[in-house]
Amino acid sequence: QVQLVESGGGLVQTGGSLRLSCAASGRTFSSYAMGWFRQAPGKDREFVAHISWSGGSTSYADSVKGRFAISRDNAKNTVYLQMNSLKPDDTGVYYCAGKPTGGVRTSAAYAYWGQGTQVTVSA
Repeated sequence: QVQLVESGGGLVQTGGSLRLSCAASGRTFSSYAMGWFRQAPGKDREFVAHISWSGGSTSYADSVKGRFAISRDNAKNTVYLQMNSLKPDDTGVYYCAGKPTGGVRTSAAYAYWGQGTQVTVSA
C-alpha cells in the first residue's frame, strides 16, 4: 500500500512563493508518474501539474504555466511543486496523486492520493 503525505502549504501574500512536498512510502515510487491537483471551495478538483516517472517529462495547466514547477527526487521518494508569483486564484487544497492509468490530467486516472495541504493566497 502506498501512502502520500503532502506538506509545505500555508498563508502567503499575492506574489509570494511556496514549495509543496509530497513524500511517498513504498519501494515503487520511481516507477510511476505523479501529479498535483487542487480544489478551491465550491469548485471541482482540477489538474495542476504532472511529472513522468523519470522526471524527464512534465506538463502544466495553462493557469500555472510559467509560475509553477514540478520536480521529483526518486532517491528521496518525494515530488515537489514550486509555486511562484502566487495569486488569490491559486488558493485551495493541494493534493498529490500517484500512478495514473490513462489521462494524466484526469483525477480519476490516479490510484494513490494524499490528504492534501491548504494553500491560501491573500490579496
